[in-house]
Amino acid sequence: MSKPLALLFAFVGTLLLASISLFIALRQPWMVFACSIISLGFIGYGFVVKAKIRKKNTRS
Repeated sequence: MSKPLALLFAFVGTLLLASISLFIALRQPWMVFACSIISLGFIGYGFVVKAKIRKKNTRS
């Protein structure tokens, strides 16, 4: 995975996790739930992208 792409995934993932703590402090359980699902999906998607790039690089 290229460094800019890894930085993007790390930055957005961190923002999503920080938003969970913000919504906990604001006592908005539905937003906590939504951001939790979105952050899990986004982090999982980052692992999928990394695996696809690694698989593509080993074939060449």
